[in-house]
Amino acid sequence: MTPIRRKPDVVRLKGLKALARKVLPAGVRRVLWHTVSGAAEWKTRWHLAGMRRKVWNQKPGTILSFLNYSVRINDGPNFYILYKDIFIHRIYHFEAQRPDPLILDCGSNIGMSILYFKHIYPRARVIGFEPDPAIFPYLEENVARNGLKDVQLVQAALATREGVLTFCSDGKYGSCLAEHRPADIPAGWTRYEVPCVRLRDYLVEPVDFLKMNIEGAEWEVLEDSADSLRKVREMVVEYHHLPGLPRTLHKILALLHEQGFEYLVNDFDSETNGAVRPPFRLTPSTRYYLLIYARRVE
Repeated sequence: MTPIRRKPDVVRLKGLKALARKVLPAGVRRVLWHTVSGAAEWKTRWHLAGMRRKVWNQKPGTILSFLNYSVRINDGPNFYILYKDIFIHRIYHFEAQRPDPLILDCGSNIGMSILYFKHIYPRARVIGFEPDPAIFPYLEENVARNGLKDVQLVQAALATREGVLTFCSDGKYGSCLAEHRPADIPAGWTRYEVPCVRLRDYLVEPVDFLKMNIEGAEWEVLEDSADSLRKVREMVVEYHHLPGLPRTLHKILALLHEQGFEYLVNDFDSETNGAVRPPFRLTPSTRYYLLIYARRVE
């Protein structure tokens, strides 16, 4: 799989832009910039199309290699989407203020986000939370097989109280605590009893980055941790608009504002998040996802 070398490309691009400003008229610069940008976008699409063909039909348990990592996957489409969103679109990128940032990874799945964090900050300290008994072994193996240091894995769901709760999962990427799914679980999903922890108990020192993808429990966990969120510098929270779940986007945004964060909202892309394609429709069965990026105002 083709390695991704972003930093040298960025340096070269900045140098070319500076040179162009000195020697080229503004109109020529605009044409050149659109040409270069279009070529870069085409290159990315070509790379992703090739990656999709390679991995989409791979069986659970297959080991795939990319960059200097090897990963045992639980599902081909799941790996592709994670790779595209995390390593190509860099949805969890942040600019750390220290070489060993503390990162809380809530909903680690098979560990692709942790690999990304360690890729950009090798000295990062990461605490990863993953409750799914079917997925946690993949996460544990992928951290070990890549020799990642300073990574603590917690096999527990994030909730508003400690204890044991019923957890439902498809063993790939879909899951929820049973209390967040009022209807019957889909066919093929499995019920487990899993331990639960509170996020606020891990917000005891400054946190450089909080990543949260916890399948519909985001509002309750953030609200439970409200008075500790000021310890977080930056975060990305995935908001889930799913049938049967309460609509809490407005509450999350209000809470972030109250706790001193600026924020923006992103909708992934239409491949990951098909329901955001226009023309827009909202029905009781509409499913969509949003990324909420928030940065604490200094």
